[in-house]
Amino acid sequence: MEYKIINEQTIMIYFDAQINPTTFNKVQQIERYILEQHHPAIIEIIPSYRALMLNIDLFHGNPQQIILDLKLDSFYVDEDVKTNQTTKTIHLPVCYGGDYGEDIETVATYHQLSIDEVVNIHSQKSYLIYMLGFMPGFPFLGGLDDQLHTPRRKEPRTRIPAGSVGIANNQTGLYPKASPGGWQIIGQTPIHVFDAQREPMCLYSPGDYIKFYAIDQQTFKQIEHEQQDQHFDIEKWVKIENEY
Repeated sequence: MEYKIINEQTIMIYFDAQINPTTFNKVQQIERYILEQHHPAIIEIIPSYRALMLNIDLFHGNPQQIILDLKLDSFYVDEDVKTNQTTKTIHLPVCYGGDYGEDIETVATYHQLSIDEVVNIHSQKSYLIYMLGFMPGFPFLGGLDDQLHTPRRKEPRTRIPAGSVGIANNQTGLYPKASPGGWQIIGQTPIHVFDAQREPMCLYSPGDYIKFYAIDQQTFKQIEHEQQDQHFDIEKWVKIENEY
């Protein structure tokens, strides 16, 4: 672990330059440790794949003093300790291909697979959420099968529909809201995974897992229609598993 003072309001804490669950577990350990200190100068803690950013309130301290207060020089990361005692997996419906996933043929051709094989491979795995970023509720997911690693599009689109599920190199993820983007879009979920008027606003958090399951067009439209009802039963379509 190493730390750097980026400016008078920011401290960065770094671990190994790798994307894997072991490194992410280290990030979660230091995040939990810092949260438990309840330091008044720390406004926000933002985790990523291999690093943690601390935003500082200058009225309550400075970076040098905070590093001393937190005793970062003596903090020990135990790789055998898991911060999440409960593993949560969110199962999300996805309509693959067609109008909902216009790049799925590109992905299939790139890997010499059939479209059905792409769907089966993509929907078999549970994907660890390493971080949320780019926009509120956008999950960067690790664990994509090697058979589906596909470069980003050479020319990003100016608008990708909300709920679009895509691939970019060795990652998969989904767009909670309509947005420009350069990921290879292979499907779309009709579920509103992020809603500022809902509590909680996002259906998942870093450290959770997402698993996709395939639905057809008719089911997609049915879910869309049901979500217009204020009494929409999200548990009918989004199953959450907790493993202890």
